Amino acid sequence: MSFWIIIAFVIYLGIMIGIGAAFSKRSKNVSDYFLGGRQTGSWLTALSAQASDMSSWLLMGLPGAVYLNGVSSAWIAIGLGIGTYLNWLIVAKRLRRYSAIADDSITIPQYFQNRFNSDASAVRIVCAVIIFIFFLIYTASGFNAAAKLIENVFGIKYHIGLTVGAIVILIYTFMGGYFAVVWTDFFQGMLMFFALLIVPIIAYAAIGGDSFTAITSQKVGYMNLMANGSEPYKLVDIISNLGWGLGYFGMPHILVRFMSIRSEEMIKKSRIIAMVWVVISLVASVAVGCIGYVYLEHTGAVRLDSVSAETIFMVLVQKLTPGLIAGILLCAIVSAIMSTSDSQLLVTASAVTSDIYGVIAKNKPSDKQMLTLSRIAIVVVSIIAYIIALDPNNTVMALVSNAWAGFGAAFGPAMLLSLFWKRMTMNGALAGMISGAAVVILWNKFLAASTGLYELVPAFFISLALIVIVSLIDKEPSQKVLDKFELAANKKTF
Repeated sequence: MSFWIIIAFVIYLGIMIGIGAAFSKRSKNVSDYFLGGRQTGSWLTALSAQASDMSSWLLMGLPGAVYLNGVSSAWIAIGLGIGTYLNWLIVAKRLRRYSAIADDSITIPQYFQNRFNSDASAVRIVCAVIIFIFFLIYTASGFNAAAKLIENVFGIKYHIGLTVGAIVILIYTFMGGYFAVVWTDFFQGMLMFFALLIVPIIAYAAIGGDSFTAITSQKVGYMNLMANGSEPYKLVDIISNLGWGLGYFGMPHILVRFMSIRSEEMIKKSRIIAMVWVVISLVASVAVGCIGYVYLEHTGAVRLDSVSAETIFMVLVQKLTPGLIAGILLCAIVSAIMSTSDSQLLVTASAVTSDIYGVIAKNKPSDKQMLTLSRIAIVVVSIIAYIIALDPNNTVMALVSNAWAGFGAAFGPAMLLSLFWKRMTMNGALAGMISGAAVVILWNKFLAASTGLYELVPAFFISLALIVIVSLIDKEPSQKVLDKFELAANKKTF
């Protein structure tokens, strides 16, 4: 274990905690703590959105899948790239505008309740419960990745690494709220970007082009996007992987970034920044997997199995770069983990305090009470996610896959239709959310293995269909709801 790697980690983690402390006094009310007072700019919004989106999956899950299966695993990356673009293009501007019109909604559940101008809290509580359940799984994936990183780099046992990683993420999210989260995500997004660029270039230079061609040609179909080994890549697998892109429309931790930007006029610039980051990062992530495979074959190193394959980025860094540089590059994985886990903790805390406790409490709590309760909720959620992550045999890919499907199916269709279909009703939204979450769980348990179809795909379209059917059966929305819809549909900026 290199002294310089330890130094790099200590400095990096100290900076993250320092940012949390610096912003701890800026969160004066609930809007500041959960949404930054809608005052973030284009660069901050773009990079924090993408850093919180990609998570440890970008540096561990995807490279590991490519290492094992070849570039055909890049179909997921293609789906995510398309989904990212459509989310910024279709959802971002309208959601920023509509969330302000809908009584200045600061959380996704609050937006849905205010969208239908309802005194009933059913849709808000259902949203909050779904967020709580699936973000526990998602946050656990971040803790799991942190533990594997610390175990791999420092030789510390998994459970000790899990504890260290969870505590650091908890501290700066607890202190600084949204301001701390977006600023740490901004710096972490930059670090992830450059680390992903540097590592495959160094690895490719170490093996040379001739060795790369010779080794990849020995494994049938490895560099073929349309092949799974010696077999053609199945249509159902392509649909499943492209289907990951549908998840973006329902990701609360990404959607709140759109709500927080200072003005919708800034969104076009944010979209360009975000897409440059995403395309380059996804291509580089795929390169890490396939070049990493070739490097280990070329050097005769021990092959990685289906679980340890997710450490390929770490392996390359440790073998190819010296002490302090290695430490900085390995911090990119910490960045990926933290930039998602902190966002998830914050959104989950907002769901528990603002959308569950704030709704059912007999006496409306003050902002100070809500901030205190939010911080308590962050601690409680962290503990539960920690317990889920205690099993070291869980993979980052599997945990992220389940949570991504849950959010995409439960909230994606409801979000799209709420923004663009004025005939949608609250009962329709409820039917879509509940059916989307339920189908994800049931399909994953009973049909995913036999059909080979990723549960997000059927669940998304079942949810979409039920929203339409129930809304058409239900009575039409009130004139006040229709007026707000028309206001959100016009070109006036907010």
